[in-house]
Amino acid sequence: MKILKLLSGVPILGHRMQLTSSIGVNRLSYGGFRRVLCTRSAEEPELKEFTDYMDSLKNYEKSGVPKGAGTDSDDGFDLGRMRRLMELLDNPHSKFKAIHIAGTKGKGSTAAFISNILRAEGYLVGCYTSPHIQTIRERISVGRLGEPVPAKSLISLLHAIKQIIDRAMELENGHLSHFEVLTAMAFKLFAQENVDIAVIEAGLGGARDATNVICSSGLATAVITTIGEEHLAALGGSLESIAMAKSGIIKHSCPLVLGGPFLPHIERIVRNKASSMSSPVVSASDMGNRSKIKCVNVLNGRPFQSCDIVIQGDLNQFFNLFDVKLHMLGSHQLQNAVTATCTALCLRNLGWQISDESIKAGLENTYLLGRSQFLTSKEVEALGLSKAMIMLDGAHTKESAKALVDTIQTTFPEACLALVVAMASDKDHVGFAREFLSGRQVDAVILTEANIAGGKARTTPATLLRDCWIQASKELEVPIIHDQMAEYHELVKNNSDGSATILVADASFWSSMKTANQILEGRLGNEKGIIVVTGSLHIVSLVLAGLHG
Repeated sequence: MKILKLLSGVPILGHRMQLTSSIGVNRLSYGGFRRVLCTRSAEEPELKEFTDYMDSLKNYEKSGVPKGAGTDSDDGFDLGRMRRLMELLDNPHSKFKAIHIAGTKGKGSTAAFISNILRAEGYLVGCYTSPHIQTIRERISVGRLGEPVPAKSLISLLHAIKQIIDRAMELENGHLSHFEVLTAMAFKLFAQENVDIAVIEAGLGGARDATNVICSSGLATAVITTIGEEHLAALGGSLESIAMAKSGIIKHSCPLVLGGPFLPHIERIVRNKASSMSSPVVSASDMGNRSKIKCVNVLNGRPFQSCDIVIQGDLNQFFNLFDVKLHMLGSHQLQNAVTATCTALCLRNLGWQISDESIKAGLENTYLLGRSQFLTSKEVEALGLSKAMIMLDGAHTKESAKALVDTIQTTFPEACLALVVAMASDKDHVGFAREFLSGRQVDAVILTEANIAGGKARTTPATLLRDCWIQASKELEVPIIHDQMAEYHELVKNNSDGSATILVADASFWSSMKTANQILEGRLGNEKGIIVVTGSLHIVSLVLAGLHG
């Protein structure tokens, strides 16, 4: 409970804070963090023209991705469509070097780590990621601070190229998607701003993703973080087909950095593809790499984990950083940091100037909304939930759920825990529940609903989520009390020892938060428990929108 006490009474998130780094970067500026600077709601008036246009396009984040769309097959997205659009825009992607990142989990965090390492060295960096939490501007950043692209820049760019996009739309019979157009705009902006290098996160898979117009001459390094079963149907139906799809970003003679760890036969698929492309491979999970979390503490009101990073594998060099203060918590984030470090060392081998000090500063200056994010006591009070600590994490797969459980267990091993969960319809709900129920004692789980990408088409009903958690509890023989039991209220009253997990379905998100708070208050009295809001970045955005009115 030490960390929980240290976190009470800290300054409110949303204001700039100070941190002295090892190279004199003297602010932990939210401009250095993706998804942090935006304090407005997603409905920014000055962006209305832009968002109205983008909302008129086919958006697979709202509707769901078709079966096989991410595979390198007849069912896959037509990458030729994107290449033709690029040609009409004078091939902006050929005017800068790129780091291309694919993977099931860890893409966004690794992209943020790499971008901040390069910024710490002084490079002008473009970064393109998805999805966003509060505003679409978060997906694109340009410059040395990492701030989301200004609204006026997006509007100006739209005015400059809209006729070309409209012409392309006619040539493609109206089939250009929201993601394709936004990707094209990001690449055009990076070219206009003459960035030194761009960090590009693939949207889905790799081979047929719109970002995969990057060719070998423009690719500095490819990165594959992890390979799991998310988007299974869209990527071919098996772990092996997912590995093949993500391997599509590997380019001839360009280095490949593997995050991992991977199942042996899955890593073999990726390495075979790299071998066929004469691409050297660097593994962040090499047996010679010995990185570890030493402790978790608080600095300037923020929890951090002190880590040692030791690399001596595929790079034929010994590299170490000691006492790195990562504000991104969990062993999975340490792995992402190691992956980013290996990428930086690859670039160094290619002739890019990147100092050890810049690597450390970049890692320490990285923080993302919705990644093990703790609200401050003032923010919790603003939400009317003063009896609990609140942690936000966008975990939505069984792998990320396991990582989140491990992070909670490391940070708050003895605290009472309530979960508030909303998920998209295409996720493994039972697998997600299984990881939490098998990982540690959960006092309460409130299943709720959140719009996905601004729409309800992919929202999972709270009652269906409850059924999935009941199924998982039966499989694991975990005692539960759920709100469909006739004796529910009496059982809750008699469950003062917390031996059974309480399950409640409530479609109202804010009502769910109050229920979680009340359960912890009834269980703990004046002690503070933890409410973890998870299952989707979209439910995280609800909390942040609530904080900003």
